[in-house]
Amino acid sequence: MGKEETHQIDAKLKSVGLQRPDILMPRGCDMEKWAVVACDQFTSQPEYWEEAERIVGDAPSALRLILPEYRLSEPDVDAQIQRIEETMERYLRQDIFQTLPAAMLYIERTQSDGAVRHGLVAAIDLERYDYTPGSASLIRATEGTVLERIPPRVRVREDAPIELPHVMLLIDDPKKSCIEPITAVSGRMEKLYDFDLMLGGGHLRGWKLQEEQVEHVANALTALASREAVEEKYHLRGTAPLLFAVGDGNHSLAAAKTCYENLKKVTPKERWADLPARYALVEIVNLHDNALQFDAIHRVVFGVNVEHLLAELKRFYPGSYEGQGEGHCIAYTWAGGRGSITIPHPSSMLPVGTLQNFLDVYVMENGCTVDYIHGSDVVEKLGTQEGNIGFLLPVIGKEQLFQTVIADGVLPRKAFSMGHAADKRYYVEARRIK
Repeated sequence: MGKEETHQIDAKLKSVGLQRPDILMPRGCDMEKWAVVACDQFTSQPEYWEEAERIVGDAPSALRLILPEYRLSEPDVDAQIQRIEETMERYLRQDIFQTLPAAMLYIERTQSDGAVRHGLVAAIDLERYDYTPGSASLIRATEGTVLERIPPRVRVREDAPIELPHVMLLIDDPKKSCIEPITAVSGRMEKLYDFDLMLGGGHLRGWKLQEEQVEHVANALTALASREAVEEKYHLRGTAPLLFAVGDGNHSLAAAKTCYENLKKVTPKERWADLPARYALVEIVNLHDNALQFDAIHRVVFGVNVEHLLAELKRFYPGSYEGQGEGHCIAYTWAGGRGSITIPHPSSMLPVGTLQNFLDVYVMENGCTVDYIHGSDVVEKLGTQEGNIGFLLPVIGKEQLFQTVIADGVLPRKAFSMGHAADKRYYVEARRIK
């Protein structure tokens, strides 16, 4: 394929907010010791990270290049960040990495349940990403971004010479036109790695896309981003296309955006396009990948007068009533039994949004607390204790995700869970951001 064809492919990728980055790959390393799970996992289980430390020992590892988020509040966090930056520089000097120029990768992740998830690794243009609710950007957050969570992550990234990604972006491709055809031709591509992941993380294989596969991806994504495709899928006219929705790692991506915006303030505008920090490495996964499962996240309210809360819920939504009916039906369980309340004309697309809008106000005014619970059995156990109430929410359908983000701006926080902690992305690839 000639230079002109390559230029056309890159122009198509640029039109959908993507870039083929120079990817740094570890070489000569024990890959099982190199790859570690996303830093925002197991935050309440420091023993997980202690075991990772034991496994890695003195070997080169991505563990030395990330800060597990349970450590963000430790008193020596600044010293830890400095050590990470020094290790990054040392790994670069010691040629721990090899460079794959202008590369996109195809990966297959065997999860802990045996299912195989398929993804593409590329870089996104942060100019095309906006986490503000109601944004019309091509790349958007799915859940509300907690602004206070951004500065600590900015501190980790702002002076780092390289990035390692755990961000997962979703595409809404029910016809499986983009990633799945790559699966069928993986035998034609150069295999880069094939190894087991530590601590029950499953298995990971990765290949470098050839030019014909990159062209296919560029064409497929361009088609998905067209206004015609948006109107066909969502039955909405005049709506700005949403191509990528952040499935995991939104606060890390928001930190990358903040670092880039800070650099723009001290960089002439004509040089913005050349800033390595303008881009962020991500994995792209089809929302309709069979291995990708959504789980509901329920609510339990603690230390509350249940009768008062239920009365206030019905007052908050005039016309709502006990029992099941048309609209959003919200099931609850408490020491006095079970029930449900129907809100006939909800303003939110999803029941979780309807409930959360009420709880945000009620908790602030009444001083009780809310916890977000995986598993209906736990809700039943906690919700039926005196002074508590549990709300059981339905699982979000995959077909609802993009349409809800388009209509409501973002989903309420803790609207859904996407996979277990051990199945989150593991750090393997890296990219220079300075």
